[in-house]
Amino acid sequence: MRNNLNRKILLASRPTGTPDASHFKMIEEQIPELKEGEVLIQSVYLSVDPYMRGRMSDAKSYAQPYEVGEPFIGGIVGKVVDSKNPKYESGQFVDGRLEWADYNVSDGSNIRRVNPDLAPVTTALHVLGMPGLTAYFGLLYIGEPKKGETVVVSGASGAVGMIVGQIAKLKGCRVVGIAGTDEKCSFLTNELGFDSAINYKTAEHLGKTLREACPSGVDIYFDNVGGSVSDAVMNQINFQARIIICGQISQYNLEKPEMGPRVAGQLLKTSSLMKGFIVSDYAEHNKEGLKQLSEWVRDGKIQYRENVVEGFENTIEAFLGLFRGDNLGKQLVKVTEE
Repeated sequence: MRNNLNRKILLASRPTGTPDASHFKMIEEQIPELKEGEVLIQSVYLSVDPYMRGRMSDAKSYAQPYEVGEPFIGGIVGKVVDSKNPKYESGQFVDGRLEWADYNVSDGSNIRRVNPDLAPVTTALHVLGMPGLTAYFGLLYIGEPKKGETVVVSGASGAVGMIVGQIAKLKGCRVVGIAGTDEKCSFLTNELGFDSAINYKTAEHLGKTLREACPSGVDIYFDNVGGSVSDAVMNQINFQARIIICGQISQYNLEKPEMGPRVAGQLLKTSSLMKGFIVSDYAEHNKEGLKQLSEWVRDGKIQYRENVVEGFENTIEAFLGLFRGDNLGKQLVKVTEE
């Protein structure tokens, strides 16, 4: 019999600098009665993502900030446990942008069915979901990789970075990943087929190490990190290089913007393109992207790694772990058994 209490995680206050547990609050509420057209979804897996840090602030950005006292919203894979909507039946898996909670009520407009026979349901939260599409559109639509080019990926062992590197390899590129531990670097080269991987934390001189890893320079840089790592890469870019700005995780918790090299001159003298994007910019092409990613996963051409934290009560710690670099692959929270 289902417990009628529903745990939710709210934004307790807006952080300055690095967030900690005090900026979150867990509450319990009654699960509401379903109205006609609604479905009740029990969370099975919950996604924690770096972009959520930006939504904890009230600065103007591409997404509305979370409101203090309101629940966090993120990617959830859940199971329909009750339905008054003819499009959904009990027992079906769905995913959507839902509240960090044990249970969510939806009118069906913000969820989609997930077929567990095609791939593990968790993949809807990474390689066959937002991170996978981010990698696909950013590299292929902006980077336009060509055979023989050199692609550098920062944050390469994360959910987006590892997919970027593998797609680049499929396109015939030399791929160099940048990550923060020897374990992650070994994973990139030994399991995912990257040509080289650099531990930016232990490289004595990152610029020199990059030059050795990229003897022909850098044609495409997929930037998930920003900061000094990106400064080092920018010094290696070739004529008509493409710099894809996907994330800046090194900067998210800074109280003041970090002053770094001004890159306009480098872009000018190399006739290079630097473009930022978010995955929704290419939403009209989602069907194409998911079809191709699904085929690559099915055929074993793209591998993935998940870092699963057990228990809804550990969601906050799983989120904070993103900024310590705890995860290898996609950071997920397992809320309940499938």
